[in-house]
Amino acid sequence: MRKHILIIDDDAVACEFLQETLRLDGYEVTTFTSAQEALQQDISSYDLIMSDIRMPKMNGLQFLDQIKKQWPDVPVILMTAYGSLDTTMEAISLGAWDYISKPFSPEDCRAIVKKVLDVRELREKRMKLQQEKTEEPKLIGSSALMVDFYKQIARIADASASVLIEGESGTGKELTARSLHNMSSRGDKPFVVVHCGAIPDNLLESELFGYEKGSFTGANHQHVGLLESAQGGTVFLDEITEMSTALQGKFLRFMQNGEIRKIGSHEVQNVAVRVVAAANKNIDEEVKSGRFRMDLLYRFIVRLHVPSLREHKEDIPLLIESLLKKFGYSNVRVSLEAMELLMSYDWPGNVREIENVLQQTLLLSPFAVILPENLPPRFRQGEDIVKSDFPGDLSPLEIAEREKILQTLQANAWNQSKTAQILDIDRKTLRLKIRRYGLTNEKFPPVKSS
Repeated sequence: MRKHILIIDDDAVACEFLQETLRLDGYEVTTFTSAQEALQQDISSYDLIMSDIRMPKMNGLQFLDQIKKQWPDVPVILMTAYGSLDTTMEAISLGAWDYISKPFSPEDCRAIVKKVLDVRELREKRMKLQQEKTEEPKLIGSSALMVDFYKQIARIADASASVLIEGESGTGKELTARSLHNMSSRGDKPFVVVHCGAIPDNLLESELFGYEKGSFTGANHQHVGLLESAQGGTVFLDEITEMSTALQGKFLRFMQNGEIRKIGSHEVQNVAVRVVAAANKNIDEEVKSGRFRMDLLYRFIVRLHVPSLREHKEDIPLLIESLLKKFGYSNVRVSLEAMELLMSYDWPGNVREIENVLQQTLLLSPFAVILPENLPPRFRQGEDIVKSDFPGDLSPLEIAEREKILQTLQANAWNQSKTAQILDIDRKTLRLKIRRYGLTNEKFPPVKSS
């Protein structure tokens, strides 16, 4: 299906040039000489918009602002013969996908259009993959630490012994429980998850053990408990430390003999399920404080510790690659500078945090390469940990920013404090950009006064 491109430029000759240039690549092109006239169209029918910035009545930045409010998913490339760092930064903040300075060659125009359309197509594929995704999530990592952890899982997977999984928030305790279940002979039987911290204690008992009709006000029918529904399989008790000590005593009896009795019933049933639990707190401290029963703790034959991400940072590139594929961005890559920032971070939220950061970055970055400046601010506020030579594949926006920074540095004899003040950025950000763009005093000497 042919891509449809909308061109807005008050110069009719420029419109004709762009139309002829882009039609060579098979695009359908519609042109307008005013932004107001273009806004009367169904913008959602276009795959890409190219707009001049300096136009009468409504300029390109005002037009872009209107587009993003009403049609936020349509990519916009801005064009201008009067480029400046301020204009570039405003274009980015308003949501422009890219920026091209006039005059430009037909080849430059076609290249930037192809790049933006490729990225948009990639995002559409990601959304489709997310909708069709059925693959079971897996633990990721090939470091020695994670390999040892996999071995532990493999050794106990097919045993009937109860397991207590410990580890920091976001490390993948539920994934570990699912792995234990899937690798066992119970894999074709139910895997039932009970979020103990999300269910009020007075309801948790009835959810676990079930109840008979009429056993309490509102019990209008018989209810099969979660333990019974997991018959033959695995029940996973997440945040077991949130369970009250009274309910812990009742659950202890179940773990001792496998018997349950519905609320309001005198009949005892035998339920054969494997119990796997996860602790969201230090369970030994909970036992010492009396908030968790020691005898229940001893019913868990195996205690399995999930490593935190900072213990195996060498797995971060592999994890990111897997997440990019999961989110439908398999063609997106992370630059070496951005990867160094990600590797230097301690990840207190572990894998859950890295998922959040990556999703946020992918949504905010219009390019197929994730750069340091695309990452959340906390990754750019550290010391100068990014070491890079000037890469040759910068976008027009980056080229414009690089040239502005270089000119300002040269004009101020490489005084970074003064340069940062003029550019209205802090010194750490300036140093990061100097490293990012490979700017050195030796390579680019200061401008000498005549």
